[in-house]
Amino acid sequence: MTDQPMYASLGYTDAEWGLLTGLPQSVLTAASAASLDGARKTRAENAAGLDEIADARTSSSPLVAAVAAAVVDRVGDPELGEELPVLAPADPAGYAGDVLERVGQAVTLLAAKAPAEDARTYRHWLVEIAESVVGAASTGGVLGIGAETVTDSERRFRDELSAALAD
Repeated sequence: MTDQPMYASLGYTDAEWGLLTGLPQSVLTAASAASLDGARKTRAENAAGLDEIADARTSSSPLVAAVAAAVVDRVGDPELGEELPVLAPADPAGYAGDVLERVGQAVTLLAAKAPAEDARTYRHWLVEIAESVVGAASTGGVLGIGAETVTDSERRFRDELSAALAD
């Protein structure tokens, strides 16, 4: 008897599981890259996104809990003080477009394979990750005065993500 990977027991192929487990971190990176911030603010955004991902390990959705556990196993557990490496795409708009394209693929996949409640929870979770990231650090202003909590470019990415996920 062969041990089958956990994702296979959920009905996904290796490539499909890669798509589903890659999107949370990709959404985090795209949301963070939507507005140029300093290193400290970018680290705060990464930490907020990773916390949102890690918290989902206790989701009532078996799919979301499994995806979150897989992501945390791969990138690090914030409860252990581990941090994500800061990724800065060379072309943030192009990266965001790629993420939104993969989101569309995931929506199609989930519609075909996931129970409706799991699909809904996964889609909503990705939006929650983006909201946590864009709300984690204000941008602009002088000594915090006049800073924007969520910039237009961050709002645009979050809204495009939400529309792509129909959430």
